[in-house]
Amino acid sequence: MAEAKQKSPGRIKQMVQVYKNTRTHDRLLTPLMLLSFLGPIIVAILLAWLLPGNWFSWILWPLTGILAGLLIAMIVLGRRAEAVAYSQIEGRPGAVGAIVQSALKRSWRGSEVPVAMTRQQDAVYRVIGRGGVVLISEGSRQRTQRIALDEERKLKRAISNVPITHLYVGPDEGAVALPQLSKELQKLKRELNRNEIAAVYNRLSSLQASPVGIPKGIDPNRVRAQRPR
Repeated sequence: MAEAKQKSPGRIKQMVQVYKNTRTHDRLLTPLMLLSFLGPIIVAILLAWLLPGNWFSWILWPLTGILAGLLIAMIVLGRRAEAVAYSQIEGRPGAVGAIVQSALKRSWRGSEVPVAMTRQQDAVYRVIGRGGVVLISEGSRQRTQRIALDEERKLKRAISNVPITHLYVGPDEGAVALPQLSKELQKLKRELNRNEIAAVYNRLSSLQASPVGIPKGIDPNRVRAQRPR
């Protein structure tokens, strides 16, 4: 009980901070949260008035509306905060690395450090998951194409029986939008189970040369999308 009391103020404080940070960049946040909170309450009161019942219904329905309103408002806050976080890093060097570190599902493993880079700070990142090995290019497609293919050739020598997929995040046509990167990975056909993912990841990690570094312009530890817990 004592631990719960200590954690509650921390969570409330965190939600308030997320709200303040997001409101600075999203003017629609406050009206959307108010609408999300008040809408279910109004619906619940109407149901209590229209449906037959007793005094208990007038307590139960509004209470249900308040709880539903709070839940929906928190969902709206989380999604708007995530959208703001993406907008702040999209197009900057290292944005894909930040997503790899903080936003990928647990079924995918990778590093915010690229496996290859160009002098212009275009980068190629590698993630391993249910869809096999995925090379994610960030920057100019023309500049990253060669280093991505070079990395694919290295991978085929080490893991010849594992499928390799290329994804591209950048300004050119046909690129994957940064907020959609995680969804694109989840769309890939399942090729590996959990044990195979771990084995491939460990195999490639043992062969990895000294890291090429994180592209300047972004600190992956400071761009994680804030969500209320």
